Amino acid sequence: MDEIINKDQSYLIENLPFSTHMVIGEKARIGLVVLATDYTVEHEFRQIIREPGIDVFAARIANEVSVTPKTLSDMGPRITDTASLILPEDRLDVLAYGCTSASTVLGEEAVHGFLKAAKPMAKTTTPITAAFAAFRTMQAKRIAVLTPYRSDVNAIVYNYITQHGFEVPVFGSFNEEKDPIVASIDADSLISAINTIKDKAARDGESIDMVFVSCTSVRLAEHVAQIEQSIGLPVTSSNHAMAWHCLRLAGVTDTIPHLGQLYNAPLP
Repeated sequence: MDEIINKDQSYLIENLPFSTHMVIGEKARIGLVVLATDYTVEHEFRQIIREPGIDVFAARIANEVSVTPKTLSDMGPRITDTASLILPEDRLDVLAYGCTSASTVLGEEAVHGFLKAAKPMAKTTTPITAAFAAFRTMQAKRIAVLTPYRSDVNAIVYNYITQHGFEVPVFGSFNEEKDPIVASIDADSLISAINTIKDKAARDGESIDMVFVSCTSVRLAEHVAQIEQSIGLPVTSSNHAMAWHCLRLAGVTDTIPHLGQLYNAPLP
């Protein structure tokens, strides 16, 4: 530096006084581990979390384009290192891992452990953790599930949900394993699929308490309230539930009615 700036020069003024005021993340700091292939979760978090002083800080984790049990499991050892890239040596209020299917393959306990290893003081969540919190908040026991996944991943997700005390009377899937394609599934297709699984449950005489659309690549959050009005049931998705859960874990109790029934509710 001395070679570039001669400190004897009169134009150099160092150690100027300053004061500080935290504006970014003043109310809440939310960390988000995002899949390298994910187009959607950051987009939907920006749509949902708009209050000044509540900010989201993301890092991307390496993963494969195709969603299979192996590619999901392979992410586990990378979660801590990726999460550690978010505001190093500084605090987060909440830290979330943005993959629903991997959270069921690895198990929530393992994922929370990976996240806590990076940020021990942060509260942690995953999309499936958030979905379960949403089900309990809405007092929903019987869940209609829609996913984009292929059959072996669907089996893992189905078993994980039912093993945690919920019933799944109807389960629908687009059977698409590539994240970029899943991110492009349009609202009309999602609404049609939700109506199809709801109608199937009705024909079979199965009651439904709530609809859950799994996968952080799916774009649904902005349509939730409209769908709820149409079908007469609470609806959530991976991103929709996880953003709500992050806010509530961070102590943000504000209601956001245009985002659907869940955003009028506190944590259970």
